[in-house]
Amino acid sequence: MEYEDVVSAVVEILRKAHTELPEDVVKAIKIAYEREDSEIARKNLEAILENVEAAKKLGVPICQDTGIPVFFVEIGKELNLDFDLGLAISDGVRRATREIPLRPNAVHPITRVNSGDNTGDGVPVINVEFVDGDELRIVAMPKGAGSENTSTMRMMLPTEVRKIKNFVVETVARAGGKPCPPIIIGLGIGGVFDVSTKLAKKALLRNVLEMNDFELEILDAVNSLGIGPMGLGGKTTALAVLSEVAYDHTAS
Repeated sequence: MEYEDVVSAVVEILRKAHTELPEDVVKAIKIAYEREDSEIARKNLEAILENVEAAKKLGVPICQDTGIPVFFVEIGKELNLDFDLGLAISDGVRRATREIPLRPNAVHPITRVNSGDNTGDGVPVINVEFVDGDELRIVAMPKGAGSENTSTMRMMLPTEVRKIKNFVVETVARAGGKPCPPIIIGLGIGGVFDVSTKLAKKALLRNVLEMNDFELEILDAVNSLGIGPMGLGGKTTALAVLSEVAYDHTAS
């Protein structure tokens, strides 16, 4: 495996992530369309499906906000790389920004100066995990500001486990139409402060059609809010609730 192989692969997975919606998500939107009673909600879902089809056909980003590039990287323990993987991924992001093209979103948090190529201190965000084998797996997950700005976390006491559902519902209700619903809720439970938020993002990589009873219960509660597609009312505020857990401190 060469440096340029990784750069080219990053460009292509970013192209796919921005111009094509995963089949499970498309199917979930179609199911929501069939279940909706509200004509406005159905029109919004129909517009989303038409937009997804057009983006794939034309090879252009589905949304004008192409987000911050986030990557989940699995490195085989037997794999030997003689180059800087992080630098290769960053170069891939720069090339993808020019070629796809992507809107340059990365700015300094204080000065607001834009790097112009979606890279900078801490960007792209690269999460690394070592696994068995000799392969390299890179998953791209662009994160737009609509969803990022309504994300939140809360430290809970052990006695508050039953309040997790309420916390999710309250968060979605407060967000309203800002994250452009229907949304997919990533829920991280446990770990330490920064681990839970990482788990929430990682959960979004799961199949949206495969939820457990705990997740389905929260999904029903969220959809009972009636916020609906684009915040204009309807049954479909969220398409899925996907969660990941990690062991935490006995007092947290």
